[in-house]
Amino acid sequence: MELILSSSHLLSWLIFIPLIGAALMFITPGEENQRRLAFVVTTFNALLSLKLWNGFDASTAALQFGERFSWIPSLNIEYALGVDGISLLLVMLTTFIMPLCVLGSWTYITKRVKEFMICLLVMETAMVGVFCALDFVLFYVLWEMMLIPMYLLIGVWGGPRKKYASIKFFLYTLAGSVMLLVAIIALYLWNGQHTWYIPDLMSQPYSMTFQVWVFMAFFLAFAIKVPMFPFHTWLPAAHVEAPGAGSVILASVLLKMGTYGFLRFCLPITPDATLAIGPYMLWLSIAGILYGGFTALAQSDMKKLIAYSSVGHMGFVTLGIFVLNQSGIEGAIIQMVNHGITTGALFLMIGMIYERTHSREIKDHSGLAYNLPIFVTFITIFSLSSLAFPATNSFIGEFLILAGGFSHNKIIAGAAIPGAILAAAYMLRLLQYVLFKGEGRPDISDLNFRETMTLVPLLIFVFWIGLSPEPFMNVMHTSVEFLLAQVNSSQAVAALALP
Repeated sequence: MELILSSSHLLSWLIFIPLIGAALMFITPGEENQRRLAFVVTTFNALLSLKLWNGFDASTAALQFGERFSWIPSLNIEYALGVDGISLLLVMLTTFIMPLCVLGSWTYITKRVKEFMICLLVMETAMVGVFCALDFVLFYVLWEMMLIPMYLLIGVWGGPRKKYASIKFFLYTLAGSVMLLVAIIALYLWNGQHTWYIPDLMSQPYSMTFQVWVFMAFFLAFAIKVPMFPFHTWLPAAHVEAPGAGSVILASVLLKMGTYGFLRFCLPITPDATLAIGPYMLWLSIAGILYGGFTALAQSDMKKLIAYSSVGHMGFVTLGIFVLNQSGIEGAIIQMVNHGITTGALFLMIGMIYERTHSREIKDHSGLAYNLPIFVTFITIFSLSSLAFPATNSFIGEFLILAGGFSHNKIIAGAAIPGAILAAAYMLRLLQYVLFKGEGRPDISDLNFRETMTLVPLLIFVFWIGLSPEPFMNVMHTSVEFLLAQVNSSQAVAALALP
């Protein structure tokens, strides 16, 4: 895979500007000034990332805005960065969502504000870096760098069971990280060049047995992060106990690390194993879709409902990845972005209403249409997006995934359809209570200007992607074609036929 070098160091700026902001936070007096600094830094990074979008050449599958320098020469470790049409969208999603997390936490977080904002900024550095890293050691350092700030976000600013949730999150993800490290070291030792450079590792031939073992190590690391069924049990606890911004980061960005790992590493590095094990991945995806849907339908806590819905939505993403065709993978990538937008918005709204009522129970928020028209308008639109209503962003992603599924195997695609029905059931049930059931809540106020402005950008993307997805689809098309060519050019000798 070609790397097009750039002298602008734009990716490095996107990675290190939040870290510089975190350092400045130590000398910034006053909580209000600390909030403003975090918002200015994250907003500046979001605006700077637009240069990536404007300067990206969608006609080539090459990695662009590249930087490659020797970091630790004795171990062949490099500081190597680059983005293609797949990682570009995830970098944009990350930089776009972070200022909204700061705004959403403006009045929600009242203790240790400086430390909270530092955690958010360090998280942004790690997340942007993961999507840009082209050296496996650099990738792993940034991957691990995310754990501590998120652990603190849950453990310090979380709910009543924050210790349990933070420790469970840390242990699960650390276990996955150990398996990721095993796979990385195995690839380094096995390839003749003894390199950590990811594009070089993609072009190396590996035996079928070796690929299977590496794929399984990758699978455990990324399946926990997604999380795929049955590795999902850390997610509801983490979502429920995390502060609003923590839940948004988890849903919008951190879960995408797992699916990005499947796309970036499993498919091009272990193509034979991907073809062989892919059918089982499809059925695990179906299990996650159905389990997430049924469990969400049984919830009375709004945050738990959205958390379990994420298991189902990410099941659609992994389904799209492992059908291994253009429609399915493009649908999976756009659905990763859609899920970040829609589920992030829903978690922000739950945080806003929790500030007013100190409850997340659905029954405590009935009849809000009578008194909170702005809140109800937003939650209705985002709920319809979550259930993939036509003209919303999620409809585009699910349509492409199911189209790819039917092209691959009609039984697989048919098994996923009940998941879409379940999504409609649990989201409409939530809306039924929130909109009209009961007599309303005249004791609580509607969204203020800051809260409204936090949600408006997300609302715009719901309809922009839903009505005109071409700009987002075109940017990934060539990269997805190249990825599929890498998989299909492999001489698979142990591919298993679907029953």
